[in-house]
Amino acid sequence: MTAPGAGASGEDDLIARYFRPLATDPGAFGLVDDAALLNHSGDDIVVTTDAIVEGVHFLPDDPPDTIARKALRVNLSDLAAKGASPAGFVLTLAIRDAAEKWLAPFARALGEDAVAFNCPVLGGDTVSTPGPLMISITAFGRVPPGKMVRRTGAKPGDRIAVTGTIGDAALGLHLLKGQGGGPDRSARDVLIRRYRVPQPRSALAIAIRDHASAAMDVSDGLAGDLAKLCAASGVSAAVSLADVPLSAPALALITKGHSSIEAAVSGGDDYEVLCTVPENRWESFVAAAREADVPVSVIGRIEAGAAAPRFLDAAGQPVVLKRLSYSHF
Repeated sequence: MTAPGAGASGEDDLIARYFRPLATDPGAFGLVDDAALLNHSGDDIVVTTDAIVEGVHFLPDDPPDTIARKALRVNLSDLAAKGASPAGFVLTLAIRDAAEKWLAPFARALGEDAVAFNCPVLGGDTVSTPGPLMISITAFGRVPPGKMVRRTGAKPGDRIAVTGTIGDAALGLHLLKGQGGGPDRSARDVLIRRYRVPQPRSALAIAIRDHASAAMDVSDGLAGDLAKLCAASGVSAAVSLADVPLSAPALALITKGHSSIEAAVSGGDDYEVLCTVPENRWESFVAAAREADVPVSVIGRIEAGAAAPRFLDAAGQPVVLKRLSYSHF
């Protein structure tokens, strides 16, 4: 992103109008250069990138402010799971036209979240496309040297924990597509909001860094993402489906037969943190989570072996899930 000067283009004007006001970090240089400068301050720099695409991650008629928030927050969720504090981000925006009615609320919401999560815009690119809208963000975070929490550290006996509730976003998407049963208006709004605007667990990043042996964010589905974590760590797991935390609206829909626990754990778009915590760190982790006002729930244990994770019903009997997670391909 570069701001206008002599011979400024329409793209330059767009950047100056909507995004230059967001570039308050000194390293962004007011978006007048070809690159930004990120001061590492002696920390390790954690880098993550996620793109969201119209028709895949958001619907064509979703409000532009929710699209902006989702684009940034899915990346902040990754940083939180790595135990990293946000440092900044770069934005690539592919749009069909430069419509004020779309760009103004998009930029406003993006700026509000950049301030709220202390993650300033550093630069990026804007391009036109005849195809679907696409927003790609690369976010940077900081951790003390050698302290990034990877997927590879889970050990037998560790507790498996998740933040927040699982399955709300998938149910919200089904409702938006007219595929779900009939919750009341307030419950419907809760589920749709969870799909459109994830809640990154940035407040828990330090606690994850200090306590978790392994962690990742839940983006494609709890069951499938746990399988990925276990494979990376060379372990297995047992999960009690009855202990998977559900919101009141999700539980009501499942109880009434409008959805299922399988849909909840495989649907994706939760953007909660899945982590493993050694037994001797569990109580202090819970205390830190309480201090951060982030709910955490134990859903199982890490086991030795290379078998796929086991999912058990309330009676302790195995449940065969037909699908573990969402897949793009």
